[in-house]
Amino acid sequence: MLTDGDLVKLILERDAHAFETLLERYGEQIRRHVGRIARDDAAAQDLVQEVFLRVWTRAAQWDGRGSFKAWLYRIATNLALNHLRTVRRRRELPLAVEDDWDEDEGDLVPAWMVDTSAPGPDAALERAQEGELFRRLVDRLPDEKRAVFRLVHEFEMTIRDAAGELGIPEGTAKSRLHYAKKRLVRDWQELETF
Repeated sequence: MLTDGDLVKLILERDAHAFETLLERYGEQIRRHVGRIARDDAAAQDLVQEVFLRVWTRAAQWDGRGSFKAWLYRIATNLALNHLRTVRRRRELPLAVEDDWDEDEGDLVPAWMVDTSAPGPDAALERAQEGELFRRLVDRLPDEKRAVFRLVHEFEMTIRDAAGELGIPEGTAKSRLHYAKKRLVRDWQELETF
């Protein structure tokens, strides 16, 4: 099985099969990630296409020092946040009203067309900003604790797999993860008191 690095090298040579392999490997994960930020399935599908278009056109920007997956998630996060900013700035126009519509009969938009359970763009942007603040708190963790936290929570590894990836005992990984969570809770609570 080819590594992400091997596939990126092939993409630089315009190997469409390597591109499709990366898309199959990470497409659904990226869709879920941007979907949590954008809170819009259609936008999430568009964002996934944009993320992988950037992989195809800008693969040379990945320098190989960090993991390819982290680089991919960074692109996806930035594109999703940009999408939210655009939605927030976009001026929404009302639906066109037919000349024979009697406005006295009620609202211009039928109640069945309004999804009151969906968060608006402001709420989605606020969640995205909180997510960015949380990522900054994670970045402040000591290196060894941050590594375990990211492998378990961002890359969805089990503690056993994370320990194997880092070459440490499973108990050490559990301890580091516990410490990281405890510190993140404390730091988050300190932010809320301001």
